[in-house]
Amino acid sequence: MKRIHRVLQTVALASCASVALAQAETPKAPAPTAVHPELWPAAKSPGLVDAKTEARITAIIARMSLREKVGQMIQADTASIKPEDLKQYPLGSILAGGNSPPIGAPDRSPASAWVATSRAFNAVALEKRAGHEPIPIMFGIDAVHGNSNVVGATLFPHNSALGAMHDPALMREIGKATAAETAASGIDWAFGPTLAVPQDDRWGRAYEGYSEDPALVAAYAGPMVEGLQGAPGTRTTIQAGRVAASVKHFLGDGGTHDGIDQGDTRVDEATLIRIHDAGYPAAVNAGTMTVMASFSSWNGTKMHGNKALLTDVLKGRMGFDGFVVGDWNGHGQIPGCTNTDCPATFNAGLDMAMAPDSWKGLFDSTLAAAKAGTIPMSRIDDAVRRILRVKMKLGLFDAARPFEGKPEEMGSAAHRAVARQAVRESLVLLKNEGVLPIKSSATVLIAGDGADDIGRQSGGWTLSWQGDGNTNADFPGATSIYTGIADALKAGGGKAVLSPDGNFTSKPDVAVVVFGEEPYAELRGDIRSLEFQPGNKKSLALLKKLKAAGIPTVAVFLSGRPLWVNPELNASDAFVAAWFPGSEGNGVADVLVGGKTDFHGTLSFSWPKTAAQFNLNKGQAGYDPLFPLGYGLTYAKGGHVGVLGEEPGIDASASNSSLFVVDGIVAKPFRLETGAGVTQKLVDSANRQEGAIQLAFAPTGKASVLGPNLTLEREANADMNVEVVYRVDKAATGPVTLALGSGPVRIDTALAQPGKWASLRIPLKCFGNHGTYLGGISQPFTLSASTPFTITISDLRIATDPAGAVCPQ
Repeated sequence: MKRIHRVLQTVALASCASVALAQAETPKAPAPTAVHPELWPAAKSPGLVDAKTEARITAIIARMSLREKVGQMIQADTASIKPEDLKQYPLGSILAGGNSPPIGAPDRSPASAWVATSRAFNAVALEKRAGHEPIPIMFGIDAVHGNSNVVGATLFPHNSALGAMHDPALMREIGKATAAETAASGIDWAFGPTLAVPQDDRWGRAYEGYSEDPALVAAYAGPMVEGLQGAPGTRTTIQAGRVAASVKHFLGDGGTHDGIDQGDTRVDEATLIRIHDAGYPAAVNAGTMTVMASFSSWNGTKMHGNKALLTDVLKGRMGFDGFVVGDWNGHGQIPGCTNTDCPATFNAGLDMAMAPDSWKGLFDSTLAAAKAGTIPMSRIDDAVRRILRVKMKLGLFDAARPFEGKPEEMGSAAHRAVARQAVRESLVLLKNEGVLPIKSSATVLIAGDGADDIGRQSGGWTLSWQGDGNTNADFPGATSIYTGIADALKAGGGKAVLSPDGNFTSKPDVAVVVFGEEPYAELRGDIRSLEFQPGNKKSLALLKKLKAAGIPTVAVFLSGRPLWVNPELNASDAFVAAWFPGSEGNGVADVLVGGKTDFHGTLSFSWPKTAAQFNLNKGQAGYDPLFPLGYGLTYAKGGHVGVLGEEPGIDASASNSSLFVVDGIVAKPFRLETGAGVTQKLVDSANRQEGAIQLAFAPTGKASVLGPNLTLEREANADMNVEVVYRVDKAATGPVTLALGSGPVRIDTALAQPGKWASLRIPLKCFGNHGTYLGGISQPFTLSASTPFTITISDLRIATDPAGAVCPQ
């Protein structure tokens, strides 16, 4: 699904264009592989089909026009459709993508705005008018770690953290709490859980998987579905505070070649079944109402068009009676299809196409294909029957909504207690040389850029697609890691001192340094090396600074996946893998302070010994991790970690294609070249000494970032932009332009007043509209001025958050 912080995620070096470069370099995929349904595990949807419901569906279908049937098969995004559009285009579903807002409100809104949006769409869908069959809308959202797109929701740890708990019963409670807060927001469909079995930790969605171990994924699938929907045989309706689950992404998304998102999983059928199908039979048996098709391919065949797997295996052999939904314009990737025209996806077995911004064109072309018989009427009726079946079983035809708008459900004490328990259980202790647990009477320095940042600790898919642009004010009721530790120490007579840069006036008893990955989702999260912060070791420098001062130091590492952190491990007396723990930072304090609660978590992903151990998974030949699957120390049973080698084994900088300037440093492999009349020097940024480059144009000239060719077409389609964090020191009196190769865009009218730090975001599509060929950029950044002009730049990168992006004229 589609969906930067000021402090940049330098580990995401290969996001954006490097993905396209890597795809171009990969070997040719094998021919499509034959499928043998009889080899796949059998399963069966319980309780979705019964005679009374089917008779009711048959009667409704008989009254529906072809136009209304086609409408049920298409889903639009709230950013691209208005309720009144349903009068002409009777769609069956809406979604709110990661950056999409409720009606008439900002993206970051409380539950009330989402309830109003749901009611507005349903008011049109259910109104009585001539020639219209009233059918309720189904409203989907990425509630992937709690109802994480709604302000005030409880945010649970991401799935890679939950895997470390090894606690299926708690997963059921997490699902139940997520369902209640989703239903309270007027939303009835959660796009989760993800049942991927990540095999390459470079994949930017690795944290959406519970484990590299298919057995653990299978053990979690059923409980999480039952938590969201209710167990088969119980009340599985919205009136009971339940929502539809959508297990995803069928199939093989965790095994794509080189960990490339939306790539190709190149394995034989037996491996596809053994590893990547592991969770689906359990999810079907638990009653999942929907399954989401994957963007990825299996041996060259796109899943959105793979009839053998969607129809013969999933609906046939596995007995799935719900409906299959597509991913964000995923149908458009099928050869011969476009986002607005794809009969092949429906014929393959997709029942509802996610067409967020292409819904109108897809509706028209699908209606024409149905009239022409290109999509058989039997396939149309089957898809509509499956969709109506789920809507009925979910209780959407019943107007009662007892959970809708209930403020006491959002971020309730009970839900936060479940999340806090999940944090406690998911922490993995990798190293402890006697510094943990921290005495509750101690004076503790809390350092690091993640110490007091709830958005940072919550990761991607948090109030925005990539989880960026958030502040602590966006999380009412939540607790940062710093606040949690400070509260625990205060209760025990101790004291916490917050100092992100590690400076102190009085030497503390111990320091806790909270650092790690910036939030991310797919594209931005795809990396080419597992090295943490290559080329910008500011967290390591902080650890070394405290160690040199003789302060016992605890590293609390925030990440979505295992990363190569040998230098940071060496510089720490204790090292805790905290993953992305979500909104309840006090769960970290529960384990670190006082010693009453021991560590519980053990690794559900193998931890790499070198940065080149991309696809390190138990059972493979030559399996040699730093910490194996299942590793985790406790206070009761400790273990010594010796000095580790600090050679990463791979040069990560060669794959950087999204970061050009980071804190005033030109990121490798790029270099800055200034022409005649332009001078450069390092100056202080808003947050860092000598953290910016000042460029003075006198009287005219240009400055260019040079490097390898880039391909940014896919990033442009994902609404990404060029972001410059800057300060104008001397305004120009003539044009100033910014270019990506060719096609300069004039920016002087869009720049802030001199002396003010600001951020300028220009959509990649804007450069395309000005003549840039985004399929091959040899000179990614050229700034030109026609009159004297001075600008200071601290950061220059490809960014994902579209908020505030403008295309200057």
